[in-house]
Amino acid sequence: MMRHCCATMDDSVPLLSPTTEGSTMGEVSATKSLPAAIYFLILLSAIGGFLFGYDTGVVSGAMILVREDFKLSIEWHELIVSATIAAAMMAALVAGPASDRFGRRPVILCASLVFLAGALVMGAAPEKVTLLVGRIIVGIGIGFASMAVPVYLSEVSPVELRGRITVVNNIFITGGQVISAVVSGIFSEVTMGWRYMLGLAGLPALLQLIGSAFMPESPRWLISRGRDAEAMKVLEKIRPKDADLINEIEVMKAALAEDTNQRGLREVLSSAPVRQALLVGSLLQLFQQISGINTVMYYSASIITMAGITDKSLAIWLSAATSSMNFFGTFLGLWLVERLGRRSLTLGSLLGTMLSLFVMALTFQMAYINSPKVTFPNSDSHECFADSCGVCTSKSSCGYCFMGDQNDILNSTCLATDETSYNEMSVTGWCSNSTLINDGQVTFAYDWCPYKYAWLCIMGLAIYLLCFSPGMGPMPWTINSEIYPGWARATCTSITTSINWTANLVVSLTFLTLTELLLKHGVFYMYMGLAGLGLIIFFFLLPETRGVALEDMENLFSKPLSSRFRR
Repeated sequence: MMRHCCATMDDSVPLLSPTTEGSTMGEVSATKSLPAAIYFLILLSAIGGFLFGYDTGVVSGAMILVREDFKLSIEWHELIVSATIAAAMMAALVAGPASDRFGRRPVILCASLVFLAGALVMGAAPEKVTLLVGRIIVGIGIGFASMAVPVYLSEVSPVELRGRITVVNNIFITGGQVISAVVSGIFSEVTMGWRYMLGLAGLPALLQLIGSAFMPESPRWLISRGRDAEAMKVLEKIRPKDADLINEIEVMKAALAEDTNQRGLREVLSSAPVRQALLVGSLLQLFQQISGINTVMYYSASIITMAGITDKSLAIWLSAATSSMNFFGTFLGLWLVERLGRRSLTLGSLLGTMLSLFVMALTFQMAYINSPKVTFPNSDSHECFADSCGVCTSKSSCGYCFMGDQNDILNSTCLATDETSYNEMSVTGWCSNSTLINDGQVTFAYDWCPYKYAWLCIMGLAIYLLCFSPGMGPMPWTINSEIYPGWARATCTSITTSINWTANLVVSLTFLTLTELLLKHGVFYMYMGLAGLGLIIFFFLLPETRGVALEDMENLFSKPLSSRFRR
């Protein structure tokens, strides 16, 4: 059969990991190769993942500067951060029906356009309301991309490499978070540097917008619309020369023929196999968030500060270093996803996540128990009357004021804070003018206590990201993109993506409140317990989907639970 493809699209390149006969399931024969077009599609569509990661990561560093320039209250700070997540949650619900009606490609293209508009609005925002609008616009782009990109990648991928190709999207997400941390560090000392941090997201958005003009539609979506000839042309460009394209199309058509009259949420819930798949997919997205990942990502600099690192610049760069663990760990997932399988990688990741959360919780608990005493109890304020730094800083309206360095505290007290002292420099000035302390090096610790083993918390943070990133980072997206039949894929993926963003919003909005109610170590013990609960649930519910064709997923979830674990 003649291949309708230009020379650049027809040039073949080696597979991600060619192997010889007898290798583990899911590996591809060394005699086959994929055309360059599939790599172009992977790169182009995964830019949406990069924007997703960059825009969710950059807000941590940018808001340190924004709150000073715009004199933001704590409520406005939380609103600007959470507005993006809320918008993404709503947009993900819209993206599913839109991608079914108009196609996967238009939704990705729309996400690029929205990203570009949002970046321009944020970078030029003259005041806080405009900045809020820009964050909402970006959230819409994130919601579209986070739903459409994994589905698109899953549908254009060969079954043998589907897991690895969908993990590439997560590599771009974590890469975007690392780049955002580095950019935040570079522009942290620049006047109005937050404009550059937020506005630079427009460059990759513009690149993807231009590239989307050359991106073909998903062949499965084309077949669902009776456009078989177009689907054949797409497959000729993105499959090896010796691939049986006619058989692949016939398999897709047979699956779609059975599903012609089954569409919408009512049909999803009335089908037992799809309902079970939706339950597993929803739980994966839920536990990805409630095991604490976005608390760690959004508040990594704050967690490092809580551990006793007082220098802001050092805290930002340490946050970038720990974020890089998330990025490099995702490559480990890319290497293992077709070797260990989705199930083993997910369970192993949750186990490592539990252990690292335990290290972080124990470190914060020891810092609380062994926190330095208050030399001069504040008799003027009942609210800030405390006998130790741990008790003092556990109250959001109080902070520990001490003279000397962390290893040799000379005098200390517990003082009240308010919105006018939200800027740390003004608090330090107020603290140093106290009648109790009138000379020497003075530090105001409003959310941390001096502790000589604070480095253990940073180590736990790095281990957490290294364990989370290969499994619980990419697997909820990978598994959700492949476990539903074609007629239900967009609907179910939009539901589970929305659940992810809803849980993300709840965790992000409650973290600081929970640290006051449960104390810092109590919060991390809670996340550890939730990760353990997820480990138990997925041990019994999560099937192995490695090597299963998309058209066979419904049959997989029709089998008894005990027969789904191994292949």
